[in-house]
Amino acid sequence: MADEVTDVLVVGAGPTGLALACGLRLQGVGVRVVDRRPAPATTSRANFVHVRGSEVLDRLGALGDLPQRSVRAMRITTYLGDRPMMRIRFGDPGLRTAAPPMVVSQALVEGELRRRLAELGVTPEWGASLAGLVQDDEGVTAELDDGRSVRARWLVGCDGTSSAVRGAAGIRAPGARLSERFLLADVHLDWDLDRTGTSGWVHPTGMLGAMPMPDDCGRADLWRLIAYDPQGPASEGPEGSEPDAAEPDAAEPDDAEPRAADAYGKRSRLTEAQILDRFREILPERTGREVWVLDSEWLSEFTIHRRLADRYRRGRVFIAGDAAHAHAPFGGQGMLTGLGDAENLAWKLALVVRGLASDALLDTYEGERRPLATDVLRGTANVTRINVASSAVGRFVRDHVLIRLFNQPWIQRWATFTTSQLWVSYRTGPLGVGPAERAAARLRRRTCVGDRVPNLDCVRADGTPTRLHGELGGRWALLAPSSDGVAGAEPGVEPTRLTRTDGVAEAWLVRPDGHLAWRGADAAASGPWLAEVLRTGAAR
Repeated sequence: MADEVTDVLVVGAGPTGLALACGLRLQGVGVRVVDRRPAPATTSRANFVHVRGSEVLDRLGALGDLPQRSVRAMRITTYLGDRPMMRIRFGDPGLRTAAPPMVVSQALVEGELRRRLAELGVTPEWGASLAGLVQDDEGVTAELDDGRSVRARWLVGCDGTSSAVRGAAGIRAPGARLSERFLLADVHLDWDLDRTGTSGWVHPTGMLGAMPMPDDCGRADLWRLIAYDPQGPASEGPEGSEPDAAEPDAAEPDDAEPRAADAYGKRSRLTEAQILDRFREILPERTGREVWVLDSEWLSEFTIHRRLADRYRRGRVFIAGDAAHAHAPFGGQGMLTGLGDAENLAWKLALVVRGLASDALLDTYEGERRPLATDVLRGTANVTRINVASSAVGRFVRDHVLIRLFNQPWIQRWATFTTSQLWVSYRTGPLGVGPAERAAARLRRRTCVGDRVPNLDCVRADGTPTRLHGELGGRWALLAPSSDGVAGAEPGVEPTRLTRTDGVAEAWLVRPDGHLAWRGADAAASGPWLAEVLRTGAAR
């Protein structure tokens, strides 16, 4: 018999696991969060939150003061030596988002999520590793390495690229290696580089990137450095030590299962002193600048791999975030995609736990999120290949063709919108619409079922002006052109009723994650539609 019982056990207290737990608690679902680490991480790791990530955090009540504690690095300048070759200007792509893009430590993001989760009555349990799990028709029994067992109706693995949950559930995660070694560091530097933007250098020995980082100590000299270093010094790690990331060797097939590691370099093969010394060599060599390396906050080493789980669910076990998909760090897509996974799964799982929806609704999580991960992985893999191009032809295309192309304003607008993930749509998914309606939406340039709904101005039932995204927070919203009439509602799922002020003469039912669920002339018709979705897990 299990020692403890809960509705949902979340394994992993990173951004994805914490966001999922917050989303479930907003719906009153019982949650336990366990993590194998002895304490919360203090190193930065992922360090960029795009506007869609800010929206998710805001809907969860976990955005906090992150915008004030972040750095706005809204420009990327690429140099050849000391000569600037390309400037890309990033910014809030509009649509009235919660916050502009933020350079901010993952540790701070996790801290805000833990703060919010504590307000909702849950504290992560540290030093608790998953030793195994057993499923049956009613739930999952998880065995922890300290001898305890936890009984949960559902279990979600948000425990990273070396996911114990994924392995215990028998879910495969095929992948491929994309690069040799990269070095990563958060270091204090004395140099004359502008801190209002990110800088990168093209060099025959490998690319180098530098991004200003926020520093709570107020020194204003902390930088994130990333350098491709395939020809750097050999490892002096322990004999027989494993690579820093779990990917197949060249002799292994691409679908080989990982050995054990983290795509962001948990097992550094170089010592920290070696990595720091290597940066002292790389910085002046590749930038042509005088640079003094003062001290370091974090040093790591990694190789880049692409990995995607073949399924996101097995029975009563789900995976999300890095447990489901491993990305290259370029473009800040890993944490962003994980936060989206968490929000998508949370509202669906909460409905099922509360007995308001059938188990079939949960299959739409994979149906909506896995195709997105496929697209994101393709994009980050292409960026990686460009950055590590080693052939003369590859370098010529990168340094002379692509750089000129990315100096074009329309390409820069496209890049901003693409990396923000505001384009994410589920219109072709199981809760989307047919080809005719999708074609009509494209032709008329209008929001389609499945698309993200902008943060529209609207009015509450009591006449108070508000905006749409602020009314979600785990709830559905029904936007109608007038407050007259009463919309039908599925028992237990009462959408927040809002009057729209944008002049559109139709009703919209908006999902808790900000996507359009249904549209029609009669707001009351949204009730039967929602009842069918909750019963069958499909919109058509």
